[in-house]
Amino acid sequence: MKQINAEVIAVGTEILIGQINNTNAQYISKQLADHGINVFYHHVVGDNLARVQSSFAKAQRDADLVLVTGGLGPTEDDLTREAFQLISGLEMHEDKVSMDRIKEFFVKRGRTMSPNNHKQARVFDGAKVLENTVGMAPGMLVEHDGVVWAFMPGVPREMKQIMSDHVLPHVREKYQLQSVLQSRLLHFIGIGESQLETDLLDLIQVQENPTIATYASEGEVAVRLTARAETKDEADRLIDVVEKEVMERVGQYFYGYDETSVQQQVFELLKQRQFTLASAESLTGGLFADALVSLSGASEVFLGSFVTYAPSMKQHVLGVKEETIQNQGTVSEQCAIEMAENAVQLTGADIGISFTGVAGPDSSEGKEPGTVFISLHEKGKQTRTTELSIRSSRQGVRAQAVKKGFDMLFHYLKS
Repeated sequence: MKQINAEVIAVGTEILIGQINNTNAQYISKQLADHGINVFYHHVVGDNLARVQSSFAKAQRDADLVLVTGGLGPTEDDLTREAFQLISGLEMHEDKVSMDRIKEFFVKRGRTMSPNNHKQARVFDGAKVLENTVGMAPGMLVEHDGVVWAFMPGVPREMKQIMSDHVLPHVREKYQLQSVLQSRLLHFIGIGESQLETDLLDLIQVQENPTIATYASEGEVAVRLTARAETKDEADRLIDVVEKEVMERVGQYFYGYDETSVQQQVFELLKQRQFTLASAESLTGGLFADALVSLSGASEVFLGSFVTYAPSMKQHVLGVKEETIQNQGTVSEQCAIEMAENAVQLTGADIGISFTGVAGPDSSEGKEPGTVFISLHEKGKQTRTTELSIRSSRQGVRAQAVKKGFDMLFHYLKS
């Protein structure tokens, strides 16, 4: 089968200037990848007729399949139809079925339709009109000089409905797609990206099918394994073989697959072991607690958090000793230890975790920005403390400290 190459174009100045995220391109690329179609380009273009026309002309030259989102609305700056008309020469007409649906949309809501809404029902002669069941503007499928063009609204829920109901079935039939592209994401924590890549370097260098790609995010890394095969089961078997080799090398840092998070895994481990947890936070200001309570059912394992930013709060609320604060400071191992241990004592939790340090940008108590102490205490056991030196922005220091806290908890609960 000939390899199909696709391009995704988002039309809209609001995306170009960062006002909204281009989640449509992410969704479309994932759907196409699952069908074995390569996406060679993502292109974002503002609401300017000449620039949209130029983008379309390039895609017409380079791609077999072009998927366009946005620019199908009723206003003057919705220019997708006009730009494509300039490169294709196709005439347009008002689609009666689409127009009737738009009129019905306004009637049901008791609103008066503006004359410019007629523009949304305009389609190209010979186009396959794609019903929009959750909005007004229909989508279109047009074939021009051997290239298939799919036009969809920019509203994500409308795009997804048209993509799944119409565009993907058409693409499967048009290109008689047989192969599938299957991916599996492996998450690791406690190992840096450079070390992970070094440990897997020989596998990466000889990769063909499956392919291996490493990714880094705040405080953790991931490996994506992607295989192409005739069936999903066959692709999964290919991935299984490479995953086994990856795990033999770095499996001790692995915490989960695909859409999971380290806090989700910590939550599951706490439930399995029937442990409760409390936290005491200074520089993180409640970020750790927020990450945990964002999970449904967190109250089963999480008793609460003390956010004690000022030294007086650490002393009078958490019970950190006055001499500790005076002699060693709040940014110290001893302060972190007492915060974690007292969180357990005050709440009755099985485990306490504490965070204290300097988020920056200025130094504090003679300690450099990015100096962080995290303590982990299980009732009746010796407290463990990690000292970090994080080089990042103020928010980066706080976020990485939280991630390291979950890292410590995950490996402690797994042991």
